[in-house]
Amino acid sequence: MTKQFGIFFLILFLSIGNLKAQIDKNSPLFLELKKQDSLFFDRGFNNCDFAYLEKTMDDNLKFYHDFGGFQDKKLFLERTRQNICGNPNQKPIRKVIESSLEVFPLYNNGELYGAIQTGEHQFFTREKNKPDVLGGQAKFTSVWTKKDGNWMMSDVLSYDHVDPSKTKITDNLEKLLKDNNIPTLGLGVIQDGKLTQIKVYGTLNGKTIAPFNSLFNVASLTKPVTAMTVLRLVSLGKWNLDEPLYKYYTDPDIANDSRNKKLTTRLVLSHQTGFPNWRRMNKDQKLNFEFDPGTKYQYSGEGFEYLRKAVEKKFSKSLEELAKEYVFQPVGMSDTSYIWNEKKDADRIVIGYDKNGKAYDIVKNKTVNAADDLVTSVEDYSKFLIAIMNNDLLSPEVFKAMKTNQVETKKNKYFGLGFEIYDLGNNEIALSHGGSDNGVNTIAFILPKTKQGLVIFTNVDDGYKIYEPIMNQYFGNTGKKIVEIETK
Repeated sequence: MTKQFGIFFLILFLSIGNLKAQIDKNSPLFLELKKQDSLFFDRGFNNCDFAYLEKTMDDNLKFYHDFGGFQDKKLFLERTRQNICGNPNQKPIRKVIESSLEVFPLYNNGELYGAIQTGEHQFFTREKNKPDVLGGQAKFTSVWTKKDGNWMMSDVLSYDHVDPSKTKITDNLEKLLKDNNIPTLGLGVIQDGKLTQIKVYGTLNGKTIAPFNSLFNVASLTKPVTAMTVLRLVSLGKWNLDEPLYKYYTDPDIANDSRNKKLTTRLVLSHQTGFPNWRRMNKDQKLNFEFDPGTKYQYSGEGFEYLRKAVEKKFSKSLEELAKEYVFQPVGMSDTSYIWNEKKDADRIVIGYDKNGKAYDIVKNKTVNAADDLVTSVEDYSKFLIAIMNNDLLSPEVFKAMKTNQVETKKNKYFGLGFEIYDLGNNEIALSHGGSDNGVNTIAFILPKTKQGLVIFTNVDDGYKIYEPIMNQYFGNTGKKIVEIETK
């Protein structure tokens, strides 16, 4: 029996024989294969990224379809181009039924060389300005093998296709978005310290389907990125957390107020500067102290801009340059920038809307804002959270300070350095930050103890309405605790 026939019959045995050897759904291998499946279909198949499909499929791919017959790699790609991607105005897409996934490891002399993944998936037809139409359901079995450290899809079965009239939509997020009039959602799911899902629903502009790597303006989710850039400088001994900022910069509006000498990076990152959120909110539009620095909490974008100017003066580099050097490049954030890049961003940016469906103008910053308007993707921001979670960027001392309560904002809720901290009890915390602007509602969470995380991007004024159900779905009781603290 050849190796190929051996794999084929093993697949059939697993599919038909009800073998119960699947691994735990929280295990690293299960989560890795879940991620591979998500990227293969959401990025490659649904978004017609043929370069990704090519590099992820084994050259000797064998695809068995109960109605479409046998296909090798060349024929699979040809049919995908013609039948799946041939008409962009009427696009078939695939969505997995997550609860159905199972993974069976493959060993050779005790060494893992691959895995079999089984489950069920549904297919939809997506047309411009119309809701997705369910087109059927089927079972699938995939064989993934490791080659040079990379997971490759080598064998696939797609079978037991069910008539659309006898199937029901299982993706509750689709219904959630429809019920709450959310045009576009970007969702990143982190489990066991790894990105396991990237989901993007909706359109870029009401017409073009939003790809997996859509770009979002994330509003104040900019601040944690700025915070980590500066904290990395602190970790490397290039910047001092408690050194007065006046040594490098003093705003002319407060030059004659001696309290400017009390400002430090620690006070900025924990929102204790005494500044208003933005000086433009004042009648004279000038910066001022509303209380003595370090005496209480008050959220302030001005504080982050003040810190930016001090850091840029010290290093003679823009925050964009510093972030690229110390955060973006080390983490692999190739789709993130403080500054608008027309050539790179225009074709993938998600447009924001008000509650009535009126589009806002796209924010196109020509200079850095340390507190607002970062442009990024779900994948990039999820990578950023994972780097924080795994402490890939900071020294142990600075990492500890980042997670330490600096100032109380309400019962069981504090600000650390760049992140809000929820005290969940039993020595468990959640780190979080949100963002809200015209046509933007975004939020991110990290659970350091369980190494879970969530990235939620929406493009409408009231997108926050779907935070709670998504948190409950992915965080369970922990999500409910966070909501309880937030709403008390």
